[in-house]
Amino acid sequence: RGGIRPDLVLVVADATALGRALYFASEIIETGGRVVIALNMIDEARAEGLTIDHEQLSALLGVPVVPIASRTREGITRLRDTIAETLQRPSRAVRLPALAAPAHDDVMRLAAVVAKEAPHLAEVSRPWATWLLLSIDDSPPDELLGIHPVVRRAADEIRAAAAIDGRNLDLEIIGARYAHVDTLVRQTVSEASQPQRRWTNRIDAVLTHKVWGLVVFAVVMLALFQALFSWSEPLIGAIETAVTSLQSFVTDAMPAGPFRNLLVDGVIAGVGNVVVFVPQIAMLFLFIGVLEDAGYLARVAFVIDKVMGRVGLHGKSFVPMLSGFSCAVPAVMATRTIENRTDRMLTMMVLPLMSCSARLPIYVLVIGTVFAPGATLFAGVSLGAVALFTMYGISVGAALLAAAVLRRTVLKGPKPTLVLEMPPYRWPVGRVLFRSTWRSVRSFLTDAGTTILALTIIIWAALSYPKDATTAANFEAQRATVESSIGDQAARDEAIDTLAAREQGAQVRSSLAGRLGRLMEPVLAPLGMDWRVGVGILGAFAAREVFVSTLGIVFDIGDAVEENQSLRESLREARRSDGSLLFTPLSGLALMVFFVLACQCMSTIAVVRRESGSWKWPIFMFSYQTGMAYVAALIVFQAGRLMGFQ
Repeated sequence: RGGIRPDLVLVVADATALGRALYFASEIIETGGRVVIALNMIDEARAEGLTIDHEQLSALLGVPVVPIASRTREGITRLRDTIAETLQRPSRAVRLPALAAPAHDDVMRLAAVVAKEAPHLAEVSRPWATWLLLSIDDSPPDELLGIHPVVRRAADEIRAAAAIDGRNLDLEIIGARYAHVDTLVRQTVSEASQPQRRWTNRIDAVLTHKVWGLVVFAVVMLALFQALFSWSEPLIGAIETAVTSLQSFVTDAMPAGPFRNLLVDGVIAGVGNVVVFVPQIAMLFLFIGVLEDAGYLARVAFVIDKVMGRVGLHGKSFVPMLSGFSCAVPAVMATRTIENRTDRMLTMMVLPLMSCSARLPIYVLVIGTVFAPGATLFAGVSLGAVALFTMYGISVGAALLAAAVLRRTVLKGPKPTLVLEMPPYRWPVGRVLFRSTWRSVRSFLTDAGTTILALTIIIWAALSYPKDATTAANFEAQRATVESSIGDQAARDEAIDTLAAREQGAQVRSSLAGRLGRLMEPVLAPLGMDWRVGVGILGAFAAREVFVSTLGIVFDIGDAVEENQSLRESLREARRSDGSLLFTPLSGLALMVFFVLACQCMSTIAVVRRESGSWKWPIFMFSYQTGMAYVAALIVFQAGRLMGFQ
């Protein structure tokens, strides 16, 4: 667009599949610019008994062709020299493959319109016209931006006329190109012997089988996620310990005051919220890189495509969606493997519905609160286990349903077509894997990390301010009484800690977040929740698992975790203003359903903002998922009340 052309185009072609590579290369060559073809994996081609006359190929194409093997760096120096020499030469005359009439006449007619309406494309009017005739169809308008209306109308008329004549214009143009490519391959490639069925074909017969392929994939994914959970846990624990130690050090080294609180609970906690994701992000991208470079990921996409296509998802969406069970942040970043933007955005919009590991503490707390520990449903199966399984089932069903709806509304488009080339099996290159993994981690830290840190500080401020001077003075007097009346040091410290937890809870209730929780109460009441749960929901926006510790603060329980018995007891005894129990099996179920569906994670929102390049999509994602969560929780609670479960 705008007449800007590159100084040189380097086309990296697969020497083991030269025919497919030359089709794309011929399209580039047709533009008339400087082109160099790097014939990569020449070592693997030789191992397969292929001999490629690259000098003859260069003469036929009219551009330099340099055989290389990037793994061993064979031919890299020669490629660098060839690029430098080509840059010094003038642009060459365009060599175009012959088209039979009437396809030739159609292309030339549209080329004349292109040259007239877009003069900056006059030199490449024929290849541009060819591309347009092959590209224009029923795709969404945003797939073909910047096309002059007269040119688009002319292309529509030409295609319509061909259809009336019973001609397949696509087949005529593509067939001519492949005929040209086949001629090039016949003249430049020879095989040592007749190719036979290789061991890779036997492996493909299993990995792409409609049943065994799924079984193998399930085993591989199980191993991958087990590694993500078990291998990353020590690193995550070490990071959390380091953050806690740093907070303790700063707390001991600095005098009490607002600045220390900001530094400890805002900045350091915010950095911890960013860095704690690094182990899982790094491991996930490293594992995906291994699977992709080894050639396995393409086989997975082929096997899964039919299942995912029924709801409008791309076959490559399955791996990010499975990753969402661990954490949505690396899962969103894993959608980079999906080339089409519409398919990628659709996957991103449903990924937060997968029940990530951060939701697990909420499920554990609520299930332990509202269900008796020994309660069973049938055949000795724990009621809590069934409830937990149900939450994960709801998350998968909601993701597939949302994908089906969005594909037919906001992200309209045809059923995704998966076109891929089965790459050969090969050992991944370590330096390439680690370089790409580091790029992904660095991108997260520098882009999404800054947003996460800022939002963490904002949420901390909302939970901390404004301070109530009367409350502070009241608890200061109580501390003075404790220190003067209790002689035993251990008992005195315990009493002071209890007062500190109660004071923190009282200050939260008077904070901006506490006030917002009270404002939210009329909206949350139909779901069986009150303002205290509302404050927990606001706190959980920093990270879902923060819901547990936020409830601990609101209910005056220090160091609250999901297994904390005192917190569970406080929640069981908590009552609404009318005296009824706040947490019952029905209200607990409604609360868990809300967290299954709601996008309560600023980290995910920040990463979607980074990956989509706009705030429009994360805002839409947060809005529709929050609305869906509210409606679902409302139905669960109100329907349950009507059925007498309350």
